[in-house]
Amino acid sequence: MIKVQNLRKQFGSFVAVDDISFEMHPGEVFGLLGPNGAGKSTTIGCISGLVSPSAGQIKVAGHDIVRDARKAKSNLGIVPQEMAIYEDLSVVQNLRFWGAAYGLRGGILADRVADVLEVIGLVDRGWDKPKDFSGGMKRRLNFGCGIVHEPNVLLLDEPTVGVDPQSRERLFDMVRAQTARGASVLYTTHHMEEAEMLCDRIAIVDKGQKIADGTLKDLRAQVGEQDVITLAGIFDTEQDWSVLGDQVSVLQTGPSSLTLETPDGPARLAEILDGLSHAGAQVSETLVRRPNLESLFLKLTGAELRA
Repeated sequence: MIKVQNLRKQFGSFVAVDDISFEMHPGEVFGLLGPNGAGKSTTIGCISGLVSPSAGQIKVAGHDIVRDARKAKSNLGIVPQEMAIYEDLSVVQNLRFWGAAYGLRGGILADRVADVLEVIGLVDRGWDKPKDFSGGMKRRLNFGCGIVHEPNVLLLDEPTVGVDPQSRERLFDMVRAQTARGASVLYTTHHMEEAEMLCDRIAIVDKGQKIADGTLKDLRAQVGEQDVITLAGIFDTEQDWSVLGDQVSVLQTGPSSLTLETPDGPARLAEILDGLSHAGAQVSETLVRRPNLESLFLKLTGAELRA
């Protein structure tokens, strides 16, 4: 449904997206996972046609987003990070406006508005204005405006920003309902747990580049059975860390933190702390994490996933 080839977007001397490629298939959630500033929103902007690529090609349902923009965009639904709703219009009026913008009329439009009200759980608030809604309710309406025309491809840019846990779960259910009807969903997030819960395949991006992609199983295999141990305290950054043993790798060092990778971290923790003590380090806190997307990001970039 979406094919991105060698996408590049440059703003002056700043490269926001650097040679990113991926494909999406019907009925799947494809995640773009990375910190703020990684290039996720710019990538969505290019796919939606709102931002012109500097290089590369994007096809939506077989249509080039630049050369055949009208047909490509007719297949898209967009739920931007910023709210795309009119707060002085009622919920129903918002849905009608966006449905009409995509060519829906008459009974078809009325039926779709009624269906979407059910999906987003705002049937009893249909004639209320969203200016008085909670953040979670506004997010649900924002989502509804993006699906009222039943798009084949749905672009979701950080859709859970500022919502409570209950509203987040409701949004997840709405995403799953879209893939159940065969739509493809592109989901951007900087939350590891969201990607692990929701996405069928994931591309991890950082500083405008794709650094890994695949299914959750594929990505976890790249991590292997290595646990990540993060230590806080006082450390000598010039220390020879070989004192910790052959099976311990250093991922990140600093005067007040040290991040290690090792098999069976909990069992080795006492040995590691003893080695650090003999090396003169002072450890005040420890955190052991099992292999997950966060440890993969740390392994590939040498840095924590920043918000």
